[in-house]
Amino acid sequence: MTNDDIARAILDAGIYVVLATADADGVPWASPVWFAKEDYRELYWVSYPGARHSQNIAVRPEVALVVFDSTVPPGTGQAVYMTATAEQLTDAAAIEHGIGIFSRESLLQGAEEEWGPTRSPGKRGFGCTGRTCMSTRSSIRTSHSTFAPTSGLDCTDP
Repeated sequence: MTNDDIARAILDAGIYVVLATADADGVPWASPVWFAKEDYRELYWVSYPGARHSQNIAVRPEVALVVFDSTVPPGTGQAVYMTATAEQLTDAAAIEHGIGIFSRESLLQGAEEEWGPTRSPGKRGFGCTGRTCMSTRSSIRTSHSTFAPTSGLDCTDP
């Protein structure tokens, strides 16, 4: 199995990504967000515009992300690390495309309702409706991704 195969398996199994952002002054913030992926190159999630990570992305779109399985025994963990530029989707066609991916993935993972242009399922804080929620769909276009074991205390840049 190649590192690419392992990274894809981690992304396929993962449902949350740790999204690291920073505000205008460089103060860091990390947020776990549920994500949907497209072609292992683009990630989508839903956030309120007032969420701290959304506000940070508005002033500093460069982000770092990591997907990993936190349930494995110590010393056996593996992760996918990414750096990317995040953006809020504003174009109607891009929003529709992103919502389609997000909705399909959420249904595959057991959601009872699909996401759509006039209604978003009211689960775990996503109880917004209409265009306000639609405009908060965000996209990640990865510029760099690496696979690395997460065991040990190796703090070198992957």
